[in-house]
Amino acid sequence: MMDLVLRPARPADAPVMARLVNMAGEGLPLALWTGMAAPGEDPWDVGAARAARDEGAFSWRNALVAERDGAVQGMIITYEVDSEPEMPDAETLPVFVPLIALEAKAPGTRYINVLATLPDARRTGVGTALMQAVEGDAPAAGLSLIVASGNAAARRFYAGLGYGEVARMAVVEGMGWQTDHQDWILVTRP
Repeated sequence: MMDLVLRPARPADAPVMARLVNMAGEGLPLALWTGMAAPGEDPWDVGAARAARDEGAFSWRNALVAERDGAVQGMIITYEVDSEPEMPDAETLPVFVPLIALEAKAPGTRYINVLATLPDARRTGVGTALMQAVEGDAPAAGLSLIVASGNAAARRFYAGLGYGEVARMAVVEGMGWQTDHQDWILVTRP
């Protein structure tokens, strides 16, 4: 792990951030970007542009990346959940309703929106290093994240770090996105 460097993300990391957020999001981000893309526009470019923004939850400003030999291997995106979080409204796309509602069940926590490593970097300690980096400055309410019910490897990983299930909601498919997962699961660690 000596050659692993953790650093704040930069706008230039946006293309790899888009790839990583799509992996963590079980393909849902790409479905969203496909719907947002103008005719002839590559959805991956939409995702990279969103990552390069200065504002928003999915922004380089909220990300920490792990790199080895100058190449990004993984990333974590976190932000604080308000003490009175927003709930889904009538304009929320149905596919996002359970995710927003679950996040709202963890007020005051630092929410881990994305943790992802590139396939070749898995089981090399990158994910653990990123998690440890954000655990040190967690608020009193702790940390929270959402994981797909069918992602057994991720569920084992988080359980091994002391995260426990708080709530779950059924996955809603839409926007051309389909999955075998049945539920989204909110897990927290005090």
